[in-house]
Amino acid sequence: MSSGAALAVVLAAAAGLAGSVQVAVMGRFGERIGVLPAFVFASLIGTALGVALLLALDRSLRSVGEGLREPAWLWIGGLFGMFIVLTVTFTPPRIGTAATVALLIAGQLVMAAAIDRFGWFGQEAIPLAWPRVLGLALLAVGAALALYRS
Repeated sequence: MSSGAALAVVLAAAAGLAGSVQVAVMGRFGERIGVLPAFVFASLIGTALGVALLLALDRSLRSVGEGLREPAWLWIGGLFGMFIVLTVTFTPPRIGTAATVALLIAGQLVMAAAIDRFGWFGQEAIPLAWPRVLGLALLAVGAALALYRS
């Protein structure tokens, strides 16, 4: 495994850990100040930190302008990111952190398998073999079981 791939694995695992903490924290934040205000506050914090990081590293906002010249369909990452933050602010108090994360991951993997299978969004097409299908089915069962409360 190359050092770039190893770093990618570490970052993905760390993002997974951070994502679960985010779900728990945003759910509590939404309970305290309201779902929409918590969502907006978190979005503003993320934007402010992102701009500060970009200015520190690039010393310019020029690359943001370059993004505006790209096809609009590439902007859906930002829209879906907002949808995810809004969802994780609303959902945990209603179904729990584990169920929220399980359903998010199950949904992500099902869509990722479809993207891989059909090569959507310019990705390399990767066949959907039986081990992947079995893994997705088991994950769906696990997500459904995560909704169970004793």
